[in-house]
Amino acid sequence: MSDDRLTHDEWAKAVRDGDLLGQQCDECGAVIGSPKAACVECGARALETVSLPTTGTVYTETTIGVAPAGFDGPYRVAVVDLGEARVLARLEGDAAIGDAVELAGVVETDDGDPAPLFS
Repeated sequence: MSDDRLTHDEWAKAVRDGDLLGQQCDECGAVIGSPKAACVECGARALETVSLPTTGTVYTETTIGVAPAGFDGPYRVAVVDLGEARVLARLEGDAAIGDAVELAGVVETDDGDPAPLFS
């Protein structure tokens, strides 16, 4: 079993540096777009950290009209398909479902938690 567990802090530092990290399951090969304790496909706990592409396609998107504490609304979010994995991200500009997008930076909450920003 791999001991290369991706932590939230490692993921956050990478996204701030312009890199997207995910995990790949040693058992079934599934690629996950955010830190998890176990594979979302098979439940195995042997996960290795992998680099994810910084370009992808908008899989789905919506506008958050009433923002939670720490955010200014309205804003758009999307699930971005990166090929083998999908990530939840903020969406900038007028990209629609099926459009190509690229990692453009991060958006941070008042508490300092980053979210990938695609445009």
